Amino acid sequence: MSLPASASVAAVVVAAGQGLRAGGTVPKQFALWRGKPLVRHSVEALARAGVSPIVAVIPANWEDTAKEALAGLPGVLFVHGAASRQGSVRAGLEALAGDVPDHVLIHDAARPDLPEAVIAALVTALEARPGAIPVLPVVDSVVRGAEGLRGAFVERDGLYRVQTPQAFHFDAILAAHRVWDGAADAGDDAAVAEAARLAVALVPGDERLKKVTFAEDLKDDGMTLPAVRTGMGYDVHRLAEGEELWLCGMKIEHSKGLAGHSDADVAIHALVDALLGAVAAGDIGDHFPPSDPQWRGAASDRFLAHAGTLVAAAGYAIGNVDVTIICETPRIGPHKAAMRARLAAILAIDIAAVSVKATTTERLGFTGRGEGIAAQAVATVIARG
Repeated sequence: MSLPASASVAAVVVAAGQGLRAGGTVPKQFALWRGKPLVRHSVEALARAGVSPIVAVIPANWEDTAKEALAGLPGVLFVHGAASRQGSVRAGLEALAGDVPDHVLIHDAARPDLPEAVIAALVTALEARPGAIPVLPVVDSVVRGAEGLRGAFVERDGLYRVQTPQAFHFDAILAAHRVWDGAADAGDDAAVAEAARLAVALVPGDERLKKVTFAEDLKDDGMTLPAVRTGMGYDVHRLAEGEELWLCGMKIEHSKGLAGHSDADVAIHALVDALLGAVAAGDIGDHFPPSDPQWRGAASDRFLAHAGTLVAAAGYAIGNVDVTIICETPRIGPHKAAMRARLAAILAIDIAAVSVKATTTERLGFTGRGEGIAAQAVATVIARG
């Protein structure tokens, strides 16, 4: 999906609650759901749709956890939330006020499965109205009740279940929040908009946007993770004059080095993708995009350590990893033992679980001509306890 080129769209993701109803030792938004922190799912969906910047409103004293949960995602800003949801939303909106977008999507992190079709429908609706929200029809019979007894039947025509994200013209919703009576917490941002006499359109929601509320919601995520999983990785970098040659976290003396945005450690890059693939956590470009200047010249051992952290966060331990380096020169054999030890140290696993091999292509292809080095890797992870 691509957003309209004529309108800039930002987002505020509300992740400032303590999530006590879900139990656990961390706020619900940082708990794992389908192998990733809950908040990461919707932020990834917004980023894929081209929404930027994205303000994550987080609880105080949880900055490190929040940044780890959203590591590698472009255009994410962090602000502290307030005592009420509306206060948290306003804090997120104020963070965008310095570089005003045309539109803003306000979303609850507790709704992780965010379809791009909903985002598209909301943004399209803003062409005609200052606000839009996704809704689903009420399909069950509805009655009133009192003291445990059935009361009057309620006609369900015209009743809807409200979801997020909710979309608004940025200037309009910021002004509405600034004049909102802080003594009362609104049910949602559409209520704040309507109090400011803003018309709010209804667009079709999606059952996938269900809210994660209780501990059983985190466990019952529609997936049964297998006891053993395997991932594969492959990478190529060009050999160039004036570059350093890094392989498996070690600097190798050679007449040429590998060119790339980071240190271009082709072996580690392949292994990172293998580990991420094993827990379905995307690829190295998702977490460390080459468009982000902070990763220019970065040591790739940081990428590998992060991949190991994500494996653990998904409930797995690394069983073994196997890396094959493909090149004519330099000779890898003299360095293999040290490379195994270095990879084992980065991942904090036993060296017996690490294999490093090398091969040539019999002088065929770009590796055979000495134009570059390729690497492939396989990683096996095992469910813990």
